[in-house]
Parts: sequence; C-alpha cells; structure tokens
Amino acid sequence: MSLSGTRFSFSWRNGLAFIHDLAAAAAAWMLGFAMRFNFDVPPEFQEAMLATVVWIVPLQAVLLFWTGMYRGLWRYASLTDLRRILQATALGALAIASVIVLLRIERIPRTTLILYAILLPMLMGGSRVLYRAWKEGYLSRLSETGEPVIILGAGSAAASLIKSVNRLGRWHIVALLDDDPAKQHREIHGVPVLGKLDDLPKVAKETAARTAVIAMPGQTHGVRRRAMDLCRAAGLEAMTVPAWDDLVSGKVSISQLRKVELDDLLGRDPVKLDNAGLMQWLQGKTVLVTGAGGSIGSELCRQILRFAPAKLVLYELSEFAMYCIEQELGPRHGATQLVYVIGDVKDRGRLEQVFAEHRPSVVFHAAAYKHVPLMEMENAWQAVRNNALGTVRIAQAAIAHGAEKFVLISTDKAVNPASVMGASKRLAELLCQAFSNERTRFVAVRFGNVLGSTGCAIPKFRKQIAAGGPVTVTHPEVRRYFMSIPEATQLVLQAGLMGQGGEIFVLDMGEPVRIVDLARELIRLSGYADDEIEIVFTGLRPGEKLYEELLADNETTLPTRHEKVRVMRSETPRGYAWVEATLRWLESDAAYSDEAVRAALRDRIPEYRPAEPVAPQPVAPVTDIREVRGAV
Repeated sequence: MSLSGTRFSFSWRNGLAFIHDLAAAAAAWMLGFAMRFNFDVPPEFQEAMLATVVWIVPLQAVLLFWTGMYRGLWRYASLTDLRRILQATALGALAIASVIVLLRIERIPRTTLILYAILLPMLMGGSRVLYRAWKEGYLSRLSETGEPVIILGAGSAAASLIKSVNRLGRWHIVALLDDDPAKQHREIHGVPVLGKLDDLPKVAKETAARTAVIAMPGQTHGVRRRAMDLCRAAGLEAMTVPAWDDLVSGKVSISQLRKVELDDLLGRDPVKLDNAGLMQWLQGKTVLVTGAGGSIGSELCRQILRFAPAKLVLYELSEFAMYCIEQELGPRHGATQLVYVIGDVKDRGRLEQVFAEHRPSVVFHAAAYKHVPLMEMENAWQAVRNNALGTVRIAQAAIAHGAEKFVLISTDKAVNPASVMGASKRLAELLCQAFSNERTRFVAVRFGNVLGSTGCAIPKFRKQIAAGGPVTVTHPEVRRYFMSIPEATQLVLQAGLMGQGGEIFVLDMGEPVRIVDLARELIRLSGYADDEIEIVFTGLRPGEKLYEELLADNETTLPTRHEKVRVMRSETPRGYAWVEATLRWLESDAAYSDEAVRAALRDRIPEYRPAEPVAPQPVAPVTDIREVRGAV
C-alpha cells in the first residue's frame, strides 16, 4: 500500500524510515541539551526539554515530508538525500527558533538549537550511509573473506561489478589492473589499481588470486584478447562480462559473468550502427521477418525491437522454434505489437492472408534451408523450392501489397556455388535483383558462418570433447569466415537501411579461420591439453568446399558509408525471358531428381560447379587463432 503525491511517496519501508527519523529528531534535541550542560542537565531545563520535544518532533516531521525525504531508497542513499536532510534540518532549526521567540518559551539555550542542527543530519545521514554500506557489502569487505579475484579494467563496468560482488561476499576483489596511466595508484570503491595488465602474473602471485575477470566491454577485441592470453599465461581462470550491446541497463552484475568462450577469442570490435537512421526507418512501421524462430531470424527480431516498430510480424514454419521465440518475447514488447504466424514461405495463400491483414512496410527474409550436405543428397529439389521459390512467393506478396523494402539474407556459399544450397541462394539473389522496382526495393546481404547458429560445428565439437573425443574435422585445410550472430544481424540492418534497390551487400568477415584451429581452441578452453583429445579428419562432405568466398571471380565491390559493409558493383539484372523460364521451373509440380536439379541450376547459374569429393588428408600443424585474426 502506498500514498503518493508530488512531494513524497509512502510505503512500509518509508514508514520505518519515518519512525527512525522521528526518533533521531527527539534524540538530537535531547542530546543537544545534554551536551550544552556537559551531560548534567539541571531539573528546570529537563522540564523544558521534555515539554518542547513533543511539538518539535511533529514539526520536524512535517518539514521532512515537505522536502521530499521519502522519495528515495535507503540502499541508494546519495548526495541528493543528504541535501534534503540538510534542507529539512535547517528549516526545522529556523522554525523551532521562530516558535520559541513568538511564544517566548524560556529555558531553551541558543546553543541547543545549533547543536540540534548539527546532530540531526549526523544521525539521519550516518544511519543511511551505514545501511547502504551494509547492503552493498562494504562492511563485510572489511573482513576480507571470500576467494581473491583480480579485475582487469578499471572503468564503469569494474565499478558496477565491485558493488555486485561486495553484496554477495563469495569473492573478494583484491586488485584492479588497467593500462590507463591516469588510473594507476587510484581506488574504486576501496579496491586499489595495482598496475597495468602486464603486471597480472606478479599481482596474482602476491594476492594468491586464482580468478581474473575481464571487465572491458568497451575496449577493442585486440585488447580483450590480450587480457585473455595474460590470464592463460598466469594460470588464472578467466571470466568476462558481456559486451555493452548486451548490457541493456548499462550496468554489470555478477550474474552476467561467464567463462571465456570461443566467441570471445574470435570476436571482433563492436559494430557501429546508424541508430538514428535505423530509428527513422523502422520506428512506427510494420516489419515482417521470415524464419523468425531461427538463429538469424530471432536475433533480427531482437535487434529490430530496439527501434520501436509499431508491429513486428514473426513468420515461421517450425512450431517449436516459434514457441521458443514467443516465450522469450511475449505478446508485446514496449509499444510494439508482436504477431506470431505459423506458415510456409512457399504457401501463396497464407502469405496473401498475412500481407493483406498486416501490410508490412519492411520485409526481412531469413527463412531458408542451409545445411549443405543434407540438401545435397536426396533433398536438392526441396532446397531449391524452399530457398528460391520461397523467396519468389514472399517477394510477390511484398510487391502486391506495397512493401517499401525487401531484405534477403544470403550467404557466402552463393559465391561460385559448389553446392545445391549455395546455388539456390544465388538464384534467390538474382531473382530479387530482377524484382526490384521503384515501389518495392530489393537488396541482398551476404555473410559467412555465424557462431552459435544451428548447424554450426561448434556445438558438435563441444559434445565430442565432453565425451572424451575424438573431435571430427572434415579436412585440415577447411577454412570458414566467422562472425557472431548479433554482429551479423546488426550489419544486415545497416545494409538494409543503405540499400536503394538491386544491390548485393557483402559484410566484412575478416580473415577466414581453419576449422581445426577452432577445434584446438575449444579443447584448450575445455581444460584439456592439445594431446589429450584426438582430432580425426573424415573428408569433405557432399557440396562442401575447402574455402568459402565472398566474391566471385568476376565480382568487385565498392565501399559504403559503413566500414564493415561493401556493395557489389551493379550487374545487369536477368532479363524477362530468364525470369519467366525460372519461375515456370520453380513452380513445377514435378519431382526432379538431384541430378536433374543440378543440371537445371547449371543452365541458369553459369558459375555453379558442383564440388568434387576430396579425400581425407594427414594432420597438418595447428595454427593459433591469434595468428589468423591478428589479435594483439
């Protein structure tokens, strides 16, 4: 139960604070008398003290409410609360003095009023400070209990983390390390900055710390990777905080800490988005995402919600995937209405119904079959129909209902495709270019593998390591581009914003990484030595290439206003005859064999060359990922 007004908000907690402050006012008044007379108050002055305290206390109470004393919380007592205490005390002393003069009350020493004005803020403020210190664990820190821990970084993330750790008491932060000279020999919440990052081995030995927390979310990946390497060299267990993009509140708590993962080792610097432009583009609009329950689609939904669309329509075939994202997001997200639609991207009737009802302005098409070996054998026609015909159906609905922009999520496997999956995505790109017009602008975005997506090799490697091995890798020279799911989706949004129609955007994927190197790093992160878990090479699977490419031999790119997004030089869209013939083929009800599908794809996509099987090769020397990424 609460009572609210412009000056105060009252609850049971504030009720306890109010009772405490009344007692403090009475104690300050009587203590002022006692101190005036060296704690030997004459009887006549005792009588005056007791007679006046009964009206002084309620008068002070009125002034405490009037100054807004009970709008804050004790555990967050701050300078604002101190200002209110001083204001209420000063006004109280003036009011008491005025009443004494007007009513000509005798036997009230003037010194008592001065002492009252000094003692009351001390009693009220001191108790609040002690309460906050107790709640945040500062009192328990004095005993220096808990496991000693070093924090790498002495910024706002470290400050938030210290507060969180102090409240729990499981850890004891013994030192901070930071390369900033201005922070050397300073303290944050009582924890000293004992040196630079390179001093970690020495400080760890001196403090007997066995754990280090990397609290530098705003630093470049190179700096964070260097900190991870220092932890490994010092024999410390490394923990890290999430990136700032993942910290919605801007604060760090101990519950957000996690062990260093492969994402951290392969990670890149944070993406700089045109947030103002994206807000102008998406705010208040209806946005539709296909494949909304998948790895990319679901993250697209999360990212889009940051820009406050009026309605977000999630279109997904898998009931379970839709259930998972619906459980996460709920029926509404702020002012955004969320609509969950189960449907097949090839279902013309269902798409017509959804587009007619919701009329999306922006469409992100992320629904696709993407598992190369699975689509290569026995499922080639289904891959083409889902990836290419599904794109056509969505595109036709978007055009018919006046969508402003259509963004196709493509892949590096569409470049010089060697698989049916890659060829089907290249076909989707070409069709989108042909469909683009002044009313509905079509753009495609290519990128490589994303860590943590369904079908990624990493989860399989983890299971194999947990089982004691062996870890199976197809070929020692297989290399792939990698980026995180959030980075990929953020850059998709950025490319979608920049697209004017007909472009194929290519994301900066950095340097490719050998899959065997990933396996080795995972083995190390799991606590095993290189020779404790065997790596076995099994040979390339159907449709797989040794190397992925982001551009075909005849393709070049131009820079855009975003450093991580490039655009392919304009190419002449396929003509009407090609489009019509391709649509007739895609819409055919015939059950084509895998070989017939490959032949038809070769006719329509000259650069498509099915991959030849490659035999397993001997184990090659393993390269440290740092050499590939060029990390500091």
